[in-house]
Amino acid sequence: MIATSDLSVFIGRLRIVRGVTFKAQPGEVTAIIGPNGSGKTTLLKALSGDAAYTGSAGIDGIEIASMKPWQAAGLRAVLPQSTSLSFPFTVREIVRLGLTGGSAGPGRSGDRVAEALARVDLEGFAGRFYQELSGGEQQRVQLARVLCQVWDPVVDGRPCWLFLDEPVSSLDIRHQLAVMDVARTYAESGGGVIAVLHDLNLTAMYADEVLVMRKGEMAAFGAPRSVLDDRLLEDVFECRLRVGALPAGGVPFVLPQSAG
Repeated sequence: MIATSDLSVFIGRLRIVRGVTFKAQPGEVTAIIGPNGSGKTTLLKALSGDAAYTGSAGIDGIEIASMKPWQAAGLRAVLPQSTSLSFPFTVREIVRLGLTGGSAGPGRSGDRVAEALARVDLEGFAGRFYQELSGGEQQRVQLARVLCQVWDPVVDGRPCWLFLDEPVSSLDIRHQLAVMDVARTYAESGGGVIAVLHDLNLTAMYADEVLVMRKGEMAAFGAPRSVLDDRLLEDVFECRLRVGALPAGGVPFVLPQSAG
């Protein structure tokens, strides 16, 4: 379990996240939603050990700030919003980086890289150069790398975690669903997933719990049915929103829930 208590994050003298208290359970997908600048990514960085914080944040009772990098790498893997590389690495070389630490354990690395690429629908891409890929393809390569780091959702009885920061932001609808299916499968296998999402439909479709951020604070936390509420969403996003409402004038709309 990941648990925080009164967690706050400062950048200089500016408090970006204030007093967040919640629990994320293994076996579940926990989504973090909110408008731009609400502190979602900063919160995820604190949970991953990449940002200093006050208050408490722990994985299975171990304070995150006290973990050595190699300890944290064995418990969680982090997919950032974007990753820039200046060197001409191949896709295979990028994904293999996930095998250099963490809980990947023994096994034939070539097979594992191939399987990870297959999971993100990039079979046959191993020999291509990373810089030659589209933004969405690069994002899926990074997800394959992250999967290699925490390959087994549960190791020695302890759940591992995927931290995903906007994992579907540059993907087409087919691959949005494919990536979220990877996250769901990981959770159903006993691991935990915390994902920053902007798509409220995907949040409703895949999340077990939703943490809503507003101006650096937690506005709500709970199941999608209780959190995705007209009044709360309108207040948080500062625009008129209606849950489950059909568009006026017969305007066509497409929901990811309709995918067969």
